[in-house]
Amino acid sequence: MATSVRPLAVASRVIVSSNTRIGTSSICCGIRRQRRRAFQTATTPANKIPDHAFAFDIDGVLLRSSTPIPGATKALRFLQEQRVPFILLTNGGGKSEEERVADLQDKLDVPLDTSLFVQSHTPFADYTQYHDKTVLVVGGNYDKCQRVAQGYGFKNVVTPGDIITANPELWPFTHVFRDYYSSFAKPLPQPIITDPSATPVLGQNLKIDAIFVYSDPRDWGLDSAIILDTLLSHQGYIGTLSPKNGDESLPNNGYQQDGQPPLYYSNPDLWWASSYHLPRLGQGGFRNAFAGLWAATTHNSTLTQSVFGKPSQETYEFAETRLRAHRKSLYGNNVVGLNDPLRRVYMVGDNPASDIAGANGYKSPFGSRWTSVLVKTGVWQVGAEMESRPDVVKEDVYDAVMWAMEDAGRQKGMIY
Repeated sequence: MATSVRPLAVASRVIVSSNTRIGTSSICCGIRRQRRRAFQTATTPANKIPDHAFAFDIDGVLLRSSTPIPGATKALRFLQEQRVPFILLTNGGGKSEEERVADLQDKLDVPLDTSLFVQSHTPFADYTQYHDKTVLVVGGNYDKCQRVAQGYGFKNVVTPGDIITANPELWPFTHVFRDYYSSFAKPLPQPIITDPSATPVLGQNLKIDAIFVYSDPRDWGLDSAIILDTLLSHQGYIGTLSPKNGDESLPNNGYQQDGQPPLYYSNPDLWWASSYHLPRLGQGGFRNAFAGLWAATTHNSTLTQSVFGKPSQETYEFAETRLRAHRKSLYGNNVVGLNDPLRRVYMVGDNPASDIAGANGYKSPFGSRWTSVLVKTGVWQVGAEMESRPDVVKEDVYDAVMWAMEDAGRQKGMIY
């Protein structure tokens, strides 16, 4: 994996990759490139280059569902006018980076670029070892996540909708979503095994080599059943059961000891801010529900899984790497003072358990200090307990930006 940020496993088997392959958005891209070239031709004195930058969550900070939060557009436009670098760092997903940025530009009426946008499943693009394998992609609307995976380079993508359409008996309640699945399901590359006495044959029976949960699952029952079947299978052949399951002489009582595929989640968020007045369960809700199902099925055996996204150290390190690259492109390669440290980054978020915890715990390898700013427009509600306390609480994103600019000025001994 070609990356400057090292993937790291921690005690809970949480691993986050660090590099991405992100394209460029369409209509506004040429204009933005012209602007950047214009910036690069100018000579900027060192004392005019900001030594601070911003990272923004999206849901609950810039948008609530599809509606812009008051002050969001004003805040981003102000930073662009002041040429202060920022990045959009979200645990959301379910669409391609290009589609999501185009949607954000339309809603916020602010020119944006995919190079400044990182969503939960963006790091999956780095897992090139599975590009020629067969992967199960779970979550999202219709086949959007499948198409995202294909855009990342995965050639053989299977969804639960594909599997249940080809094998309706796999889940007894198929009829509830039959029309939905049939609207996008495609033929399986190989059939699943339906005879328990059959010996699976590579290339003749469906074998899953990795499971990726790209976005919040919509059909928890079906998705849980298929993931569970796959993790209990022999070497990822759906329709089989590993003979090692429950063998107390083996590590982990034999579970996940028979070549089953790895399981990857794109983010850990239990809650997110939708248009409803109370927070709604996110991908973390499904992950915890499946963990309970696994514990009940395997008599509390360990579930090996990898989880990406905020609040991990690696996600924030990747965000800062992207932020520094943007700062360099914004001010040119040969500007005096450009190599001065990016001393301060303000993380503006609405979720104490991800945005704030990540910024508070992040140890920058570049020497910058991250300041956590919690806004009142999203998941957290006044009076609620916090898993991680922010450096400051502000009403909304515009209020947060104005405070941070003043704070940056004080730190540097100047007023903006």
